[in-house]
Amino acid sequence: MSRPRPAAALLAAAVAVAALCGGDALARCRPFGPRTRDVNDLGNQFVPFHALLWDLLHGRAEGGLLVNWQSGFGTGFLPDLGTYLGSPFAPLVALFPRDEIDLAVYVITLLKIASAAAAMAWLLLALRPGRWWAAGLLGSSYALCGWTLADADYNPMWLDGLIALPLLCLVGERALTGRRYLPGVPIVALAWTANFYTAYMATLGAALVLLLRLLLTRPPRRQALAAAGRAASTTALGMGLAAPLVTVVYFGTAHAYPGRTGTFSPVPTREVLARLLPTVYRWGSPALYVGTTALLLALALPFHRAVPARVRAGWTALVLLAVLSLQWAPTHLVWHAFATPQGSPYRQTFVVCGLLVIAAWQTLSHGLPGPRALGAAAGLLALITALAGRTPGVRVFTWPVLLLAVAGALGGLALLARAGRGGPLAGLAVVLLLGAQIGESAATSAVATRLRLAHMDDYAPWGERQERQAALIAEADGWPRYRTDPGREQTVGNDPLMVGGEGAQYYSSLTPDVLSRTLTALGGGSTSRGRSVQSLDNAVTDVVFSVGARVHSPPDPHRKHVPPPSRPAAVTRRDVPPLVTVRSAPDTRPFGPSPYRNQEILLGSRVYTVPRLAVRDDTGRPLPSRRVGSGTARTGPLITARCPAGTQVHLWAPHYAGTARLDGGPTAFLDYRPGRNRAAMVPLGTAPASGPLRVRLTPARPGRIPPGAIGCLDTVRLRTAAARLTATGATDVTVSDGTVRAALPAGSRGLAVLAVPRTAGWRCAAGDGPARPAGEYHGLIAVPLDTSPTTLTCTYHPPGLRLGTAVGAASLLVLAVLTVRTALRRRRVPAPTATTAPRERVTTAH
Repeated sequence: MSRPRPAAALLAAAVAVAALCGGDALARCRPFGPRTRDVNDLGNQFVPFHALLWDLLHGRAEGGLLVNWQSGFGTGFLPDLGTYLGSPFAPLVALFPRDEIDLAVYVITLLKIASAAAAMAWLLLALRPGRWWAAGLLGSSYALCGWTLADADYNPMWLDGLIALPLLCLVGERALTGRRYLPGVPIVALAWTANFYTAYMATLGAALVLLLRLLLTRPPRRQALAAAGRAASTTALGMGLAAPLVTVVYFGTAHAYPGRTGTFSPVPTREVLARLLPTVYRWGSPALYVGTTALLLALALPFHRAVPARVRAGWTALVLLAVLSLQWAPTHLVWHAFATPQGSPYRQTFVVCGLLVIAAWQTLSHGLPGPRALGAAAGLLALITALAGRTPGVRVFTWPVLLLAVAGALGGLALLARAGRGGPLAGLAVVLLLGAQIGESAATSAVATRLRLAHMDDYAPWGERQERQAALIAEADGWPRYRTDPGREQTVGNDPLMVGGEGAQYYSSLTPDVLSRTLTALGGGSTSRGRSVQSLDNAVTDVVFSVGARVHSPPDPHRKHVPPPSRPAAVTRRDVPPLVTVRSAPDTRPFGPSPYRNQEILLGSRVYTVPRLAVRDDTGRPLPSRRVGSGTARTGPLITARCPAGTQVHLWAPHYAGTARLDGGPTAFLDYRPGRNRAAMVPLGTAPASGPLRVRLTPARPGRIPPGAIGCLDTVRLRTAAARLTATGATDVTVSDGTVRAALPAGSRGLAVLAVPRTAGWRCAAGDGPARPAGEYHGLIAVPLDTSPTTLTCTYHPPGLRLGTAVGAASLLVLAVLTVRTALRRRRVPAPTATTAPRERVTTAH
């Protein structure tokens, strides 16, 4: 074949796509079956953010690149763009219909994995010449590694790191040859822009490969230092070009609500070994599977005498050290940028899988290993299997898949050895090896998909429920005169991004700390340890945040496993103040433990009665510390209290899980899970005209009712407070991406409050005054009005953008200077005769 690298890349991509689609078909997963793919954060974050990108590209989003006005009552968008949508593949969603957003994300996932396979195949042939189809086979082995199938398949932004590793290794190869800085710098910049988190790990992996290449090729010291310097400067310039987005993400993370912190605990060695085998799935362990053929070839490397001893020792040592680094806490922290991540602690595993595949290529490209080397590799595989056989991740179906994969790998290699350079036997060997790779990877993918569905939350793809919600929101839309909230009964954690509207809901790794704490103080609920804030179905907060329309949907049958709804979703409307209000005498008291009192502070009026209450079990005995959900109280504890007749009764029990029902009222659901979920305040109905109210509880698990759990809302007082805020509020409000402009009534004095969380980056100007950093009023944007201005302008500047832009501009300038200087030198100095990378001095056997 005259062009082996493109052919190998195409083969690798085709094998990867075939195996992935085959695995989804075996799992009966969309788009090849009825089961949803949207598990965990794929359904809650990644698909919704791609939906927002679709809306932005088609001019349908509320907001722009600076501010996402649909989520969290207004949040910065650039950090989310850099975290979830920085990939060059992401804009491809625009080519799909809006109601096929799940399919769009799936196709992008396939394209990313196929690109990683192609890039690795290209790298392998750049490292050493060899059979193009073998490079294609091993390229697909890398892209179909266990990390991809078990962890990254539903975290599509991580897949950009899978592509970045071989590309960055190619940049290192160019540094070895002394070539110009282009295209190395743009490749580094693209990798760090696409997903800086996995790009960081890929950069460490590429640095290790380059270091080993320098040790093995042993160039003169001056050349080695020059090559290392070129690689370092190329990386630095590329990171500099990516700085405008990377710095924004960094500062966004600094202002985000803190996630769960933990300490690293390595899994048992047997479990690490088990993850080398096909169809083995175990959450929280390193998924090192790379296919049986690649594994056997890597295990054969130390025994393959056709490979020079230095090469054997170097690559074997690097792979072993990389595997050991997975299990040692200090190196674990280095791999993860010195912070143990939430979720899987082995996110760097794709780098180790890449090193395993490169080691396998070293074996194969030096000639087929002989019977002794293959026998030793088979013996090591048998030992690994014996040690790993009793780990929990190994299931009964692992054995037939493993036996067939071993038979296919050893049979294919044996036929290849007998066939020599070509002929029918060689073709049969290639078919056998490719078939084994596709079959075992498809089976591994199917098992991972099914087991994820068994132990993770899953979400229905776009369907009739979302269509109904989106239609209602579009009909009720009044932004920016008022907000339209998608509702408390959410379908996913980012409903506003999926169905439209401007609500409180927001789920991101960059959820602002001020947003989460403010909504929690007001009685809001959250999941994912505070990073997924939920809508709050409460009349007072609707007035405060200018929510003039609210969608009320039945519980999602897919999530709650309830019968199909008897009543469709509907919209309720409310007269609310504008987005900008003026407080002539703002309440400066700090928030306290009661969300009812906190709401009143932010509203500026007393509207609640918070009565004393009693919590008793089903026998009438008081419950110690108001704890419910255990013992006899599990069958039906009761809350009793007295509210003024006709007031709206609310229950605030953030540490209670189950249902609550006021006599004669609807059933409310509260979802508390220790360490994960905080239950939101819920409305229960209208207080009876006489006698105490009774709230019947049905706990789902042990919980606690706080002393001020019941709040009685006087709706007449609330309407009066809303009318007063409307009368003194802005007469006109316009919003465009990151700018809010408001016209204020003449003589406005006191404090202007913008119903938007006061996140870092907001600057405001009253009248003709200078723009200053916005003040804060109980978590919201506030601006003092000292001179009775008639206008107010607030503008959002993403923290870190100016710094990143300056770094990016400087890097671009340096790159331009270096490129021009290199071009001038090449015109003056004759080109060297050898332009290929230094290779190990060996004879290649085939």
